[in-house]
Amino acid sequence: MSSNVTAVSYGLKLSLPDIQRLRSLLTAAGLSVDAETRTGDGRFEVYAADCTMATGNSAPANSGSTTSGSANSDSAPAGSLTAASLDGPRRALAASGIDGVDTALVPAALRNAPRKFLIMDVDSTLIQQEVIELLAAYAGKREEVTAVTEAAMRGELDFAQSLHARVAVLAGLPSDVVEKVRAEVKLTDGAAELVAAFQAAGHAVAVVSGGFNQILRPIAEDLGLHYWIANELEIADGALTGKVIGDVVDRAAKEKYLREWAAAEGIPMEHTIAVGDGANDLDMLGAAGIGVAFNAKPAVRAAADAAVNLPYLDAVRYIAGV
Repeated sequence: MSSNVTAVSYGLKLSLPDIQRLRSLLTAAGLSVDAETRTGDGRFEVYAADCTMATGNSAPANSGSTTSGSANSDSAPAGSLTAASLDGPRRALAASGIDGVDTALVPAALRNAPRKFLIMDVDSTLIQQEVIELLAAYAGKREEVTAVTEAAMRGELDFAQSLHARVAVLAGLPSDVVEKVRAEVKLTDGAAELVAAFQAAGHAVAVVSGGFNQILRPIAEDLGLHYWIANELEIADGALTGKVIGDVVDRAAKEKYLREWAAAEGIPMEHTIAVGDGANDLDMLGAAGIGVAFNAKPAVRAAADAAVNLPYLDAVRYIAGV
């Protein structure tokens, strides 16, 4: 049987004992290692092992799988990998891994797909900041808004309700604060490189945000993104009104846009990669072929198929095989 899954491990440093330990962990998780590669660029190192895993297995009983609703989990053909069959090995690797090293198990069908679709969250993923907090600072409400944002990202508050409450504190701010905040926003390290690598390989890239179009628009245009959307701040008479226009981009909307845009590109859901950090991203992470938690809240890391706990967003390209 040819390799049907690739184990991709990444960390700031990967020593020879680390590699030997990873081989043992893969074997213990039921994977047969077929071929290995190592790479790195001075920032972090990557070990990839093409593996063979017996197919047709289901997740262990009472495993609490959180990925059963993902794109590659339901009614898959006999003999193919499913989210359920990968759940057990993923949990085993996460439970017995190496400090500072994360391992993603990625179906070979996704890594070898001729076209892939990458969709990312924006605040604290594509960019380093939470824009609503930068805006709130101009209203003298940053600490208050930060506390609400963090609770929402942990899944403790309804996102739409929390967004309306946070935006309300912006009422009366002059509209030029948008330009000031835009100048404060910085891309996450590796973000531009990740987008460029996907685009150069002919893949589609999108971002979907619970933040604001006024901030996202120039970023998306500069990166040449295929698709992007966020909430629209209402501005009247040269000032923010404290409201957003139209429906809120929440967790359900993020999944909806993932499905719509992937379909528009003719890319099956099992060939999609979603990246995010908060509870607002959980639906799209679960729906994608592989969902990646980027420096995420604990509940999101536990639910995602893979986690990147490095400050470099382009680690995702190694997971996707781009």
